[in-house]
Amino acid sequence: MTTSDRMSRSAEFAAGAVFSIADQHRDPLSGQGRLPNRRPEPGEIAVAPMASPFFSQAVTAGGGVMSEVGANTRGLVWLSEKRANELAEILQAHPSIGWVQLPWAGVDGFADVLARYADGGGPLFTSAKGAYSEPVAEHAVALAQAVLREFAPKARTAEWAPVRSGLSLYGRHVVIVGAGGISAELIRLLEPYRTTITVVRRTAGDMPGAHRTVTVEALHGALPLADVVILAAASTVETRALIGTEELALMQPTAALVNIARGALVDQDALAIALREQRLLGAGLDVTTPEPLDADHALWSEPRCLITSHSADTPEMTAPLLARRITENVRAFLGDGRFVGIVDPVAGY
Repeated sequence: MTTSDRMSRSAEFAAGAVFSIADQHRDPLSGQGRLPNRRPEPGEIAVAPMASPFFSQAVTAGGGVMSEVGANTRGLVWLSEKRANELAEILQAHPSIGWVQLPWAGVDGFADVLARYADGGGPLFTSAKGAYSEPVAEHAVALAQAVLREFAPKARTAEWAPVRSGLSLYGRHVVIVGAGGISAELIRLLEPYRTTITVVRRTAGDMPGAHRTVTVEALHGALPLADVVILAAASTVETRALIGTEELALMQPTAALVNIARGALVDQDALAIALREQRLLGAGLDVTTPEPLDADHALWSEPRCLITSHSADTPEMTAPLLARRITENVRAFLGDGRFVGIVDPVAGY
């Protein structure tokens, strides 16, 4: 069963017995839609490639008229990253589709599809970016604390530790790579810990709540100051192996590395070496490349590495958030045209 299949089935479950979780998290970007450069023509909307009563209900809640993919389809809610090739074929066969809602915050799984429309033609793509900020940021803070408190090595040792060890998150310097919704939520969650926060972002500009904001060109200058480095950036060609041998060498031996973005941001072999040589306190990884990580990879056996198998945003958490994003964007599609989560096919997010 694919991740998207699990999400669809979990969503249908959420529509029944556990529907109360629908209000557990909020979408910080809700109500902050913007007009695209070119507005798509309103019309019938399809949900594909699998049927989902839960997400179909989200379409109708926004006033949408449901249909199978065909000549009258103008909007498409696509639920499977693994079947991106099918999406490309559908868009080629039905050029009248003017809007596509993608299921995840990251759209790197659709890179080949987006590249076909880098010239500005084709449909408007929206994603769930920002929608899952709360659960993912919560998980990032949990991983940071787990690494600092040395949960992984302590849990793997079947004997009482001779010395009490561990570091507190309070008063630490946290470097966050990325300036999207997850980073904004991280800044909010870290406030009670009285941390100093540096945000590293692609373009210049302040990040509300951060003590310092720098561009990625200044990453090497920020890393030696960090007690915790949290990766929350999009996966693009520019961010691939952003943290590699050179960057790991710049970090303090008491620093924690947390990745809740995409596995491709980290050179995992270099990280395994740095951990083995005790040049880092530890690493908390919710994401790897590939997923699942090869069973014989050195990171599995590294005692100071905690891997949580991409569970920062479980289907039970994401399904209600995606449903609300779909409803909001259906209203935009049929109404004022202010979409949330517009994707830039050139930038890749």
